[in-house]
This record gives sequence, C-alpha cells and structure tokens, in this order.
Amino acid sequence: MTFRRVLIANRGEIAIRIARACREADLESIAVYSDADRDAPHTRAADRAVRIGPAPSAQSYLSVDAIIEAARATSAQAVHPGYGFLSENATFASACERAGLVFIGPPASVIERLGSKVAARELMASAGVPVVPGVTATDQSDGGILAAAGQLGFPVLVKASAGGGGKGMRAIRDRESAKELISAARREAVAAFGDGTLYVERLIDKPRHVEVQVFGDTHGNIVHLFERECSIQRRHQKIVEESPSPALTEPVRARMTEAAVAAARAAGYVNAGTIEFLLEGSGDDARFYFLEVNTRLQVEHPVTEALTGLDLVGAQFTVAAGGRLPWTQRDITRRGHAIECRIYAEDPAGGFLPQAGTLLLYREPAGPGVRIDSGVIEGGTVPVHYDPLLAKLTATAQSRDAAIARALAALKRFPILGIRTNVPFLIRLLDHADMRSGHVHTRFIEDHAVELLTARETPVEALAAAAAIGAGSDTQPSARTPTSTVSDPWATIRGWGR
Repeated sequence: MTFRRVLIANRGEIAIRIARACREADLESIAVYSDADRDAPHTRAADRAVRIGPAPSAQSYLSVDAIIEAARATSAQAVHPGYGFLSENATFASACERAGLVFIGPPASVIERLGSKVAARELMASAGVPVVPGVTATDQSDGGILAAAGQLGFPVLVKASAGGGGKGMRAIRDRESAKELISAARREAVAAFGDGTLYVERLIDKPRHVEVQVFGDTHGNIVHLFERECSIQRRHQKIVEESPSPALTEPVRARMTEAAVAAARAAGYVNAGTIEFLLEGSGDDARFYFLEVNTRLQVEHPVTEALTGLDLVGAQFTVAAGGRLPWTQRDITRRGHAIECRIYAEDPAGGFLPQAGTLLLYREPAGPGVRIDSGVIEGGTVPVHYDPLLAKLTATAQSRDAAIARALAALKRFPILGIRTNVPFLIRLLDHADMRSGHVHTRFIEDHAVELLTARETPVEALAAAAAIGAGSDTQPSARTPTSTVSDPWATIRGWGR
C-alpha cells in the first residue's frame, strides 16, 4: 500500500463499512464528525475521530476546507469519500490531489467529465453506447429549450446538465405546460447546482432502471460485476435494489454489460463506478439507453458483494494504491439472488416526511443470508440535518422468491420505536403481487400509491416481535446496542417504526 492511514469523509453506515474494510486491510481509519454526530456510532467504529464543524452539512461534511484540514491535522495519507456529500465533487478530488492525499475514487478529471450530463451523453454516443434521443439546445433561453422540445416531439424530459437525484428535472407532456415547467426546472437546477443549463430528451414512459457495476484500475483493466435492478424508487431516490434484474434476458444482459465496459473505457474510468441505463420493452428485443455515470461507490453495493462474494471497498483500496484489480472478468461469477431494502426514518403516510428523534428501541434481525448495514444504535439520536437513511437490509437466497421471502421475514423482525420508519411500507411493497412477479418500473410506487400508502398501522408481526423482546425472548439486541437500553419499550412509546 502507498498509504496506511485513511480519513473517511462521510458519516453513518457507509463510514462504518469503510472503517471495517480498513481494519481488514490493516489500515488505520480516521472518522470525521459534526457537532450533531459527536457520539454517533461511526466515530467509535474508526481508530480515531476528529471534529470538522457545526451540524449543518455545508459547514462540516460538505466543507472541502474542513475535510482537507482534518486530513492534514491527523496526518492522513488517503481520503475515502463514501457516497453522497463530496463523493462526486471534482473540486474536492482536486483539492485532495493538491494536498498530496490519495483520493479513493476516480481522478478529478474523470469526475468532471462525467459530471455534466451533456458532456457524458456526447462521450457515450461517440463510444457507441446507446443514448436516449435528445437535443442539447445552443439557445439556453426558455424559448430555446421549448423549441428543442418541439423539435424532438412531446412528451419530453427536461433535465439539468449538472447534478443528479432528479433535481432540475421535469416531464413535459404538451406545449401548453412547457413554459412553466422549463422555468421550474431551471430554477431548481440553479438552486441545487448553481448551473441552469438544461437539455431535452425523449420521455420514456415507465421504463425500468438498471445499472451495471464497473471497476477499473490504472493499468488499463476494466471489468463489470453484473447489473442491479433499481426501478423501485420515489422521486428518483432508489428504495429497493436487486440482482439479477428479473427483466434481463441473457442476450440483453450481455449487450448491456458490454456497453457499460465500453462506457467506462471511453471515460478512462478508474476505481468503482456505476453505469446507469433505462430499459424499454421486454425479452430479447428490449432496448436500453445510457442515463448517467455515478462516479463513486453506490449505496446498494452490498447487493453485488452478496452475489459475487467480492469486497468492493477492499478493491478500492488496492486500485487507489496503484495496484491491479484483484480479479479478471473471468474470475467474477455470481450465485443466487440478492435484494436490498433501504430503511428510512420517514413517514410514508405523511408524504414521506423525514423523521428525527431518539431511537427508543432498535433491534436488528439476524439469520442466514441477512446482512444489515447500519449507522445507528438503540438509544441514539437521528438528527434533522442529514439523509434519513437508518439501515440497509440485504437478503440473499438461491432464488428471487426465496430472497424476497427472507427479506420480508427479516423486516417483520426489525422493531424500531421512537420515530416512524418505512418498514411497514417496505413489507407491503415486497408483498405486492406485481413486485413478486417482477413487473416493476420507475413509476411503480406512484401507480400503486393507494395500495402501498395506507393509513398508519403497526404490523401484527412487529407487535409480536416487540412483545417478545420485552419478555426477554431469544431475539438479541444489535451488537452496537449500549448497555443502558430501555427495558420496557411500551412504557415510553412515541411512535412505532412506521
């Protein structure tokens, strides 16, 4: 290794995941924390922790200066950005390079090249990767964007060139609504990214969202680690991910993974990344189109790790240190089926409003084929300042039906008290007939809102689980649960994990 001490520029479950990989690689790990996270679990998972600023992320986890200063003060030699925050920020990657720090991710030049949707789209088209038919208007006025939409033909999708996460994106189905929606997309793009550049592409109604995990090294080696289905999402935020995709036939899978490798090679990609596609149609004739590149480790990387048995974070260290990929394409195989559910502190029945507060009860399920990645503990506080992701539950089994059944069983044994969560929503989602049959698309939740977003209730199974815990059953607390837990969960209930 060219580095022995890694600063983890993130928080929560991903910081804990990276700290674990550091231990396995015999690397020293340094956590960073804001005032809101002074006692957070990720600060104890690392070998050392250092404060970087007040609770607001702009003054802590999003502050390039604060992160670089923390690395300097602790004599860190490398920085792992995790996902979110500064992970896809070319300015941050450049600052690390200028400070003599190894940035555990792609070079700043690659992040910058792929960060613009327009530039990335042009690069992919030149590499022969299918792209959604679209127009990049030279006239960036609202009238120019409207003219481009008319040239392409309604319905269209207007998208911000910079950023992601659905910000600055509007579906326009007719000319009458176009002017207002274009203005709204531009305002949102400027507010989110400081860049109001827009482009227009054909609207693919109810596509599937399928991504391919890729990995490259500085020696010219690029591989794929198969695909993940990410169609179950809300406001362009993924909720459930699985692999293999139930929609791909082997011929389509071969074409898509080949296109993903070609895309990565065209970009000069290094380290872990994901090539995202929209899938239209079914069977061997299904068509896919390039969507974007995520120049970082994905939230859902445990799905790929579960199926391939490979350590993606460990491989990131190897590649960042200048080594070759630890596997060739021939070495990479997968077995069975894996499905990941993101557990959020939010109220689905209340418009998915994020929740904050103290976790009076938090008990993780355990069993064969169940993996939990979490950044919280019982008795801990979920702050208002950050993404409300509490945990990721990944279930692996020999078949898709068995993986879903295993995920459902685990969710029903995942009691959380003190704040509302989306656990009952996930149970209804996984148990939906169309989900079980694999007939999903990116508007699945909106189309089935009446069935999925019922009035708040506590699942009978969850009530039984909590009662068993209170009675001292064999259900065990999380390994990270402090000794001073609530002995009677029913004495102080403020809200079941709903």
